Amino acid sequence: MSPIVFLATLLLSVPVAIVLAITATWYIWESGNTILYDSFTQKMFGGLENYGLLAVPLFMLTGELMNEGGMTRRLVALAGVFVGGFRGGLAYINLLANMFMAAIIGSATAQIAVMSRAMVPAMEEEGYSKGFAAATTAAGGLLAPVIPPSMMFVIFGVLAQIPIGEMFIAGIIPGLLLAGAFALVIALIGWIQQFPKGVWMSHKDAAHTLISALPAMLIPVSIIGGILFGIATPTESAAIASLIAFLVGWLIYGELKPQNLGEMFKRTASNASMILFMIAAASVFGWVIIYEEIPQHLAGLITSVTSDPFMFLLIVNAALLLVGMVIDGIAAIILITPILLPIAIGSYDISPYQFGVVVCLNLVLGLLTPPVGIGLYIASSMSGTTPGAILRSLWPFLIAVTGVLILLSYAPRLSTFLI
Repeated sequence: MSPIVFLATLLLSVPVAIVLAITATWYIWESGNTILYDSFTQKMFGGLENYGLLAVPLFMLTGELMNEGGMTRRLVALAGVFVGGFRGGLAYINLLANMFMAAIIGSATAQIAVMSRAMVPAMEEEGYSKGFAAATTAAGGLLAPVIPPSMMFVIFGVLAQIPIGEMFIAGIIPGLLLAGAFALVIALIGWIQQFPKGVWMSHKDAAHTLISALPAMLIPVSIIGGILFGIATPTESAAIASLIAFLVGWLIYGELKPQNLGEMFKRTASNASMILFMIAAASVFGWVIIYEEIPQHLAGLITSVTSDPFMFLLIVNAALLLVGMVIDGIAAIILITPILLPIAIGSYDISPYQFGVVVCLNLVLGLLTPPVGIGLYIASSMSGTTPGAILRSLWPFLIAVTGVLILLSYAPRLSTFLI
């Protein structure tokens, strides 16, 4: 009966956190083992009792401070210094700026919203179709959950009980591969459609742009450098980054007003609390799953089909693509990790880092695929174009993501080489 309750509440669009809590409660009542109710709240609290989860609100706050402090605009201008002169320069600028932002924000939906406002009007003025401009921006948003830091990596690391810093490092090569695949798509489309030729900045303008953006570049450098060189944990790096974002926006750029901090803290707390409540509810749900031995039963079923780790990951990719189409990526990672991770490690000897990278990239792909496609609708709303027009220009990027996913599934070293 519990699976029916789970599916029914999910199909009724009940928030995922509530779905998880209701399903766990129903299971306890159905089992007759009501003594488990005494441990319910303890399990929920235990799910949040992890230092690494502090990184979630801190990275969110860093993104808020950057937008308010004018750093996003300067990073977009900086991208123009390096790629603005190529044919289709603005498309490359869009991609590179998304890489910069991915190293700071860590959330695909937030990044798509920010970059759509910044890039789509500029690309339209240069003669690009609005659908292609929005599609390039939406595809660039997929870099956020892979290039460190990533909120999905933080949550996966907590659920998988692996070091979050190492999970971040595992995403570096896959993130660069994905960015390279997107650059190749832009180059091919630009060659076919004869995109406008870009114009390189003069040495004087390039130097001015570079100097102006240097303080903003302190943020991704402090995050990634701190983690790579073992100077700070991901949580400490997030705290340092938010402090740098505040000081740069206030004292150097002069665009961030201290009196606006209260509103930014409020938005950050509201957004972070939804994610953290999902994690708390997932702790109870995972407890029920383990008690019912669902991973063991599912492992027996899948291993009877294939014993090849690559084939297992292809099956997982196909299943999760459907899951990601209807459930938000963060909610989905919370749902599936307790079920599939024990199978991947125990039955197929797959590295949790490879599994985490593949699963997170797969689930975030659902942001841009119907019927739900939250990222698709955000890009549509922010750019003023229809989801259909975006989707028509988006399919080459989706093929590129699929190719990278298959490559990451086949070659575990791409995820584990730097660890």
